[in-house]
Amino acid sequence: RLRTTNAVERLNEEIRRRERVIRIFPNRDSALRLLGALLMEIDEKWASGKKYLDMTEYLEWRAAQEAEASAKVVRVS
Repeated sequence: RLRTTNAVERLNEEIRRRERVIRIFPNRDSALRLLGALLMEIDEKWASGKKYLDMTEYLEWRAAQEAEASAKVVRVS
């Protein structure tokens, strides 16, 4: 995926959003469970969800452009 801090910022925002609902954690383990569940949810979305950037369309276009360019070279020769 992209190498920016956007994913980290989004994760922090999501943690804060869920923490506001709970307000007070009874113990440290409950806070860790919330973080673990959130990280597992995000991992599942990334593993099974739509790709952030799908390069197949671009690669097909590039192959077509290269084929056209080589056909032009053959016609000129």
